[in-house]
Amino acid sequence: QVQLVESGGGLVQAGGSLRLSCAASEVSSDYVTIGWLRQAPGKGREGIACISISDGSTYYTNFAKGRFTISRDNAKNTVFLQMNNLGTEDTAVYYCATSQVSPTTAENLGTMRTTWFDFWGQGTQVTVSS
Repeated sequence: QVQLVESGGGLVQAGGSLRLSCAASEVSSDYVTIGWLRQAPGKGREGIACISISDGSTYYTNFAKGRFTISRDNAKNTVFLQMNNLGTEDTAVYYCATSQVSPTTAENLGTMRTTWFDFWGQGTQVTVSS
């Protein structure tokens, strides 16, 4: 049974930073990627970034480039999302999830589809105040 547990969310002022963690266990070798996605109030889920478990290659959606950094620590089975210069528009529930689609494929297609992700964590709330 795949388990993904997010942590690190909270309340932060605009311009601040947060680091989210995703602890993964029982992830099948078929699932080569872990991604971060989010859902803002009243909106659908959107991809942020994803990382290859094996080689660490990454893909960022346009809005995440330059502000968000995804990384992994395979020894701890944990993936991180460092978020800097947060704005009120970043208020959302943040999820990590696993996919069989590689970041290279995302890069080639120029997109990160939420439908690629099969197993999701419960989410962690990030609230950015003005």
